[in-house]
Amino acid sequence: MTGWPANLIDDDAGLAAILREAKTVAVLGAKADSAEPAYFVPAYLHARGYRIRPVNPKIAGRSVHDATAVARLADLAEPADVIEIFRRPEYLPDHAREILALPWQPKAVWFQLGIRNDAAAEMLARAGIRVVQNRCMMPEHRRLLGAT
Repeated sequence: MTGWPANLIDDDAGLAAILREAKTVAVLGAKADSAEPAYFVPAYLHARGYRIRPVNPKIAGRSVHDATAVARLADLAEPADVIEIFRRPEYLPDHAREILALPWQPKAVWFQLGIRNDAAAEMLARAGIRVVQNRCMMPEHRRLLGAT
């Protein structure tokens, strides 16, 4: 056993595995404005067959990417394979605790480009969840799996 640091994913094989395995992506901090990365990155993923589940109390009840946005991760009607986070780094420890309190665990948590919090990443990795920090799912998907 390699231990929890093996769950900190920063290599192409690990990133590609997450992108290939995922079917449902919960987007924490989702936006309804098409000019925002928290809108157009999930839109790109949705166009490639991923089920997007928007999470943001400011847009709860609105339809975004063919799904009704919810206020909190605990409000999701189904588990997500990946939780993609568009929130500032200082909020990540609380979100990590929120994720660990869910009755289900995602296979991975992906902190968007520019978002890094090593303490939150370690908390999740120690629980057996793969964590990606400071990377955008859209260009990584294009680069590793093709634009399709």
